[in-house]
Amino acid sequence: MRLSISLADFTWPDSPDAIGPRVDRIVRAADQVGLDSVFVMDHLFQIGPNGPAEHDMLEAYAALGYIAARTERIRFGALVTAVSYRDPGLLVKSVTTLDVLSGGRAWLGIGAAWNAEEAAGLGLFFPPRSERYERLEETLRIAKQMWEGSEKPFHGRHYTLERPLNVPNVLTRPHPPIMIGGQGERKTLRLVAQYADACNLFGGSVDAVTAKLAVLRGHCEAVGRPYEDIEKTMVAYYYPDKPIAEQADSFAQFAEVGIQHAVLGRQGPFMDEDFEKIFELTLAVSDL
Repeated sequence: MRLSISLADFTWPDSPDAIGPRVDRIVRAADQVGLDSVFVMDHLFQIGPNGPAEHDMLEAYAALGYIAARTERIRFGALVTAVSYRDPGLLVKSVTTLDVLSGGRAWLGIGAAWNAEEAAGLGLFFPPRSERYERLEETLRIAKQMWEGSEKPFHGRHYTLERPLNVPNVLTRPHPPIMIGGQGERKTLRLVAQYADACNLFGGSVDAVTAKLAVLRGHCEAVGRPYEDIEKTMVAYYYPDKPIAEQADSFAQFAEVGIQHAVLGRQGPFMDEDFEKIFELTLAVSDL
């Protein structure tokens, strides 16, 4: 099993002055201890249970540019991009730029979006849920077309791109890995089966995760895609005060049902001292 971290809380006691230096130290430590990736949320307001909306939050793609520049090995991406916040041509160009400048380390994490409060607060486009899913599918099609290098006009129900030129194209081939976040059984997991390289589940019990993976397997069979082609990831918590062996045992249960990659969150912001234990945890789960 691989481990990554999700930076979801930036409200340290010395924020906001120290946010830049703290993020710098944390992502460098994550790079050095062998984590697979570092993710940031695509939110503009803080979300529960992390804290009130007024707590510090960074815009995702500006933060990812900073993270790319401060690291050397680790991959990075949004967990996950809200599809309605950015038009797809611009989004693909942004991820491509990150991939090129980082030497091929970018993810495209994407989902149907859900936070109507922040969208209304900042005047962002936020159509009804059914339309967001339609836009998500069109965005995935556009991303794959642009990364294939095709400039053929795209005329969809919601998006029209007359010349989807993408130069320079990505270094990662055939394209940066696409992770779709969410676990809706009828729409989200179907889109994973059709378009994604990885799913991202919210965790919960082993039985709940097992059931979601069974649904995903069924969608893969329906579209004629090998279930094994999709990386199974989930969000999980890291607990600074809990013994490493106990946490590793919990991850082992999820590995047994098919989870290959856990993205660690934390109650409160990550601290510098967390990474010695996280390094121990990476070693403990490396054979799962």
